[in-house]
Amino acid sequence: MADQQQQPPQVLLVTFASQGHINPSLQFANKLINSGVHVTLMSVSSMIHQFNKASPVHGLSYAYYSDGYDHAFQLSGDTNHYLSETKRHGTQCLREFLADQGTRFTSIVYCTLLPWVATVAREFHIPATLLWFQPASLLNICYHYFKGYDEIITKNIDDPTFTVQMPGLPPLSRHDLPSFFIPSNPQAMPLLTMKEHVQVLDQETNPRVLVNTFDLLETEAIKAADKWSQKSIIEMEWLNTKPETSVIYVAFGSLSTLAKPQMELLAKGLLETGRPFLWVIRESTDEQETDPLSRLNELKKLGMIVPWCSQVQVLSHPSIGCFLTHSGWNSTFESLVSGVPMVTFPQWVDQGTNSKLVQDVWKTGVRLRQNEDGMVEAGEIKRCLEMVMGGEEIKKNAKKWKDLAKEAVEEGGTSYNNIKAFEKII
Repeated sequence: MADQQQQPPQVLLVTFASQGHINPSLQFANKLINSGVHVTLMSVSSMIHQFNKASPVHGLSYAYYSDGYDHAFQLSGDTNHYLSETKRHGTQCLREFLADQGTRFTSIVYCTLLPWVATVAREFHIPATLLWFQPASLLNICYHYFKGYDEIITKNIDDPTFTVQMPGLPPLSRHDLPSFFIPSNPQAMPLLTMKEHVQVLDQETNPRVLVNTFDLLETEAIKAADKWSQKSIIEMEWLNTKPETSVIYVAFGSLSTLAKPQMELLAKGLLETGRPFLWVIRESTDEQETDPLSRLNELKKLGMIVPWCSQVQVLSHPSIGCFLTHSGWNSTFESLVSGVPMVTFPQWVDQGTNSKLVQDVWKTGVRLRQNEDGMVEAGEIKRCLEMVMGGEEIKKNAKKWKDLAKEAVEEGGTSYNNIKAFEKII
């Protein structure tokens, strides 16, 4: 046993097949080797042969995965097809490699554009770390794009005066954003790959990300990334202390905001229920909206207020009994697949339609009613929360849709079959 403990760590470093990824991968591998770590670098065979001849690293082992191109991919080719083929062939190769030798690796490090590596690593119960070669600012942009900013960016991308403000970043115009955000861009696969990166990180309890930058260079971007990379550890520990289906979760997405008077009414309604709650109140960039809630001390005694949390992780927690939501589609769908009943407070765009479906079609929640001034009174908030928290029929329906969602993505399910059908035509 003592001999096993003295064995140095074994890291599998999987990198993308481009010089811009290979060079920093070699530098990173060299750092690890100098610290006594055994590193196996994995890339496509054409790239391995090139850089092994040009700049060999002493003590570095090599392995290969297939990208479907035996003689190297040409930049003039179809990038969408290349990324798709790399994922398909690479996933199979990595599975076979780990099945043969995977038990010796203590960690897998995967590079930008290869999120599928983390999925395979999870199958083999090996911790995975993302090695991000772009700036932390781009990681922030991609993360927040898929957390609610995609709608406003897509809607305004053709407006030359449009700017968007994301956490930890300066105002960004359309020319400052990644080109793959532009709907007319023919190279769509990078956008899908970035989305998969975000999804993979969200699935991890404690995601590991190494970024090719340093703190003073991107101070605010790194601080912003820290808020989501820590994965709500404190919130989850707090939820662990609460009885099953006892907590009200309150969140209004990345963009929707409530005016201060409505926030006060919402706070009053929550307090009147006497139930524990987890309320996400985003940090405001508007100086006029930074005044604390008048009953903040009472709120903190009954519940927890946070600037951000991992919504998927929270909704999956057994203590959550209700979701008070703006009913954006991402939030609505995440609530449905988690089996959490909803109280909806739609603000704009598709949210009214989503609320209609929740209340009258799927019957998994109720919609708040506004008064003549467009405000929702505290009494109405309390009434709807109590109706959902105590509504057995609503809970029964929520569980039904959760089970049906699970069936849809399993082998033979409708969503599973649709993805397979799509794969055949691309």
